[in-house]
Amino acid sequence: MREAPRLRVAAFRPDDERLADAVELLESLGADAVPDPMLAVEPATDGGEQVAPRTDADYVVLTSKTGVELAAGAGWEPGTATVCAIGESTADALREAGYTVDVVPEEYSSTGLVAALDAEVAGARVEVARSDHGSAVLTDGLEAAGAYVHETILYRLVRPEGSGESADLAAAGDLDAALFTSSLTVEHFLEAAAERGVRDEAVSGLNEATVGAIGEPTRETAEDHGIVVDVVPERADFEALACEVVEAAAPTHRE
Repeated sequence: MREAPRLRVAAFRPDDERLADAVELLESLGADAVPDPMLAVEPATDGGEQVAPRTDADYVVLTSKTGVELAAGAGWEPGTATVCAIGESTADALREAGYTVDVVPEEYSSTGLVAALDAEVAGARVEVARSDHGSAVLTDGLEAAGAYVHETILYRLVRPEGSGESADLAAAGDLDAALFTSSLTVEHFLEAAAERGVRDEAVSGLNEATVGAIGEPTRETAEDHGIVVDVVPERADFEALACEVVEAAAPTHRE
């Protein structure tokens, strides 16, 4: 009996250990990974020094592993502030860097974190340290809860030069699944497709494939651009996303 071809799955993680881990995971699931980084990190600096979160806040919110690593590298110390992580991967990064984590919401999202802090931040100073593409849901929600919110941009997210192999594959009907891990990965995928002159074809190709989005904001961005999302895992992390998408894609795998 002829062996069925393996699923071809695009992963858009930054080109570091996260992409390597994504490739390893997809291969362990029996799929062929298409590593196509759609995000690169540009640290924010001031006078040549890495920007760090403020140290005079009552609460400090970190929203990513990258942000934690940059804050730690800048020598940031939270003092007596309540340290909040938007999800368990950020919390793990904080603990690995030697910080104590005080708050991790049940729902790993901006909405979940606002809900976790809503009853206790009125009148408090809240520092939100994150990328330049953070959702206003977090800052607006904390302000609505009565907090004095300050945002520090720790890094900028840009599209790497040369990205877009997955767009060509999708346009040609040769991509079985795609794993979008943020709204920005959706936007950068479409920018790369447009640069290659295959935007409409790439969207059509995705709509014949299985598309996963790591959370509702990512789903909304994709669908606003005409991309049908098939999978949004209940747990907002990459492993859950990859496992559910590969499982969903298998029955409809191309011959």
